[in-house]
Amino acid sequence: MIIDGHADFRRLLAHHINTHWPEAIITDFNPTESGNLPDAFSGAGNDIVLLGDQQGDRDALHTLKLFSKTPGFPPVVYFAADESSRQDADRYKAAAFFVRDRIPHNALIVRLGDIMRAQRRSSSTDSLFVGDMGTGILPLIKGYRFIRKLSATSHSAVYLAERQQDDLKVVLKVLQQVPDFADGIGAFDRFLQEYEMIADLHHPNIVRIHDLGVSDDHAHIAMEYLGGGDLRQKIEQGTTEANAVSYLRQISGALAKVHSVGILHRDLKPGNIMLRDDGSLALIDFGLAKRMRLLQEMTGSGEIFGTPYYMSPEQGRGNDVDARSDIYSLGVIFYEMLTGQKPYTADHAMGIIYKHSEAPVPVLPHRLAVYQALLNMMMAKRPEDRLQSAAEVGEWL
Repeated sequence: MIIDGHADFRRLLAHHINTHWPEAIITDFNPTESGNLPDAFSGAGNDIVLLGDQQGDRDALHTLKLFSKTPGFPPVVYFAADESSRQDADRYKAAAFFVRDRIPHNALIVRLGDIMRAQRRSSSTDSLFVGDMGTGILPLIKGYRFIRKLSATSHSAVYLAERQQDDLKVVLKVLQQVPDFADGIGAFDRFLQEYEMIADLHHPNIVRIHDLGVSDDHAHIAMEYLGGGDLRQKIEQGTTEANAVSYLRQISGALAKVHSVGILHRDLKPGNIMLRDDGSLALIDFGLAKRMRLLQEMTGSGEIFGTPYYMSPEQGRGNDVDARSDIYSLGVIFYEMLTGQKPYTADHAMGIIYKHSEAPVPVLPHRLAVYQALLNMMMAKRPEDRLQSAAEVGEWL
């Protein structure tokens, strides 16, 4: 991002960058015409900020000072009229300093390259995933207007955004490729595989995928925005028996479709089931899903994925899992929808995992006894004693 009040200078910097990195995505901001950026501006979404000393009615060093105090702000390269402000720029943690009328092209490109490599080697979260950036164009994701950040981890971030071509609200999931991270490449590959799996599915209760984009450093998925919140919130508010049955029918239908093409979800929980504004459900977040035939190759045997409250006994033990594991998780969710309570609780994760394996299937209140047989067949401890397909859930209902 280039921030300076002179258009010719912004164009000059952009020319330097594009000459060396033709695919670079550059945004610029004119503080003279548009006013100063808000104090809460975090720089999120930018690898580097190029800050010139023409900042309208605000002292440029004051702007640099504000940036330096903002947690997670990307590196700032400062451009001044002369050498007199170099010490102040260093004090306010500028990543580099240049005199704006004397910018050696090679020196600038080498310094920018060094800064980006240092960022990728850092164990801290990339600037794309830190803080909020305010409404505007996502610099690294062409064609989308940023609205707000929904969540972030060390490798990925999820945003609410608008598609520019038609103002469609979407959820934009972005993953950073950081080869120097221990699991950077694996996480990137799993993210792309996640898209490939979901994009092939067309079902009213599976989230719709609108777009995929990939660059050298990032990949993104634009998916359907589901405005009704998640099932976890709905359960906390209280679900009626009729709604619980309707939701179970919809989720089991989505799982049947997922399983029919050889996909396991493996992290089925209320937080991964979203509601649309019309009240219908959609299954989301296949971040732990795997092609059944690639299960051992991709994850290795004995590795535990998922959430303990909803894990099948075999998943909790780190054993091989199949579609019947998702059916068990769905049974847990059904019990929680009907009663408002989780079937098994403990003071620590291993205690919950143990109960899933050893404790009896929970008993529903008398008024809900009509569903006990179905629950028994979904939450049976041994996979061979369960319903063998998600389609059977709908048949029993």
